[in-house]
Amino acid sequence: MKKALLAATAVAAALTASLVVAPAATATASGPDHLPWAGHRGDRSAIPFTEATVTAGADGSFTLRWKARGTKRVEIRANGRVVAQGGAEGRAVVTGLPAADRQWFDFKPERGGSLRLADRLVKLDGAVNFRDAGGYRTTTGQWVKMGEIYRSDALSKLTANDLAKLERLRVKTVFDLRMQDERTKDADKVPAGSSYVVADVFAGSGSFQTLPKTPDEAVKAMVDAEKAMVGGDGGKKAYTQVFDGIRNDHRRSVLFHCTAGKDRTGWANAALLTALGVPDETVMADYLNSGYDEAKTKYGSFDRYLKDGLGIDARELKQLKKDLLVG
Repeated sequence: MKKALLAATAVAAALTASLVVAPAATATASGPDHLPWAGHRGDRSAIPFTEATVTAGADGSFTLRWKARGTKRVEIRANGRVVAQGGAEGRAVVTGLPAADRQWFDFKPERGGSLRLADRLVKLDGAVNFRDAGGYRTTTGQWVKMGEIYRSDALSKLTANDLAKLERLRVKTVFDLRMQDERTKDADKVPAGSSYVVADVFAGSGSFQTLPKTPDEAVKAMVDAEKAMVGGDGGKKAYTQVFDGIRNDHRRSVLFHCTAGKDRTGWANAALLTALGVPDETVMADYLNSGYDEAKTKYGSFDRYLKDGLGIDARELKQLKKDLLVG
């Protein structure tokens, strides 16, 4: 079993290493530091930004980039003071800011709605792939809120400091997408006061129960696993749990994860962003694209996958967008 998982992980890594590029962190609307989106759930002001990113440097600096339509001036604040300003399109490097769990920047245009941004990667000692799932622009010009949904690799090595940080980030629900063997071997560590939910994507599928003997068998195992993620009973049940948790947990933040934070977690994130209206080219790398193909092959369209596979109707999808989009 362990060797099968290692083989599958190696194939996945080979397939995704050059294909899946994690973008720099992007957007959220401004609000108090302890809860990035407080006071903005009902804000539907048009946001002029077409691009906006924050990238943290190893030296403690932050590189800010933006493009905004219909405005001549953009002002950027951090910790209550102006740290950069410019025209409709710009780039700035900010240094000298005090250490923080996440450094937030308020991008304020001369006219229109503002955005609150942080680097997407959240640095932890015991996890290397803990990231914000938000910060993308949709086809309607809205932005997916940051600070609401997180995705990660395994949580078994989190330190006390990591757990304290997740408490401060208000992680209230943790969805574990892993199989039983993985959960037994490397049990999750979750922040105090959070709910832990098992959402085993491969439950009952038989995926990774035997060791691939050749590269072709390893690739086939990954293809079969992908089909199980999208169309299998375990996959549908697990991702329905995640979507229901996101819709119903108004204490957010919500975190979902697997072992590497790529395949099972990647599909959960891709499905969520697609449901919210983020363009396909933004959320689909080549490796995930086959997952979309499987959804469309089995259900006819991604919308039908949401409705028939995950049980999300138009009313529920509308509410999800209301909760997680700004602008």
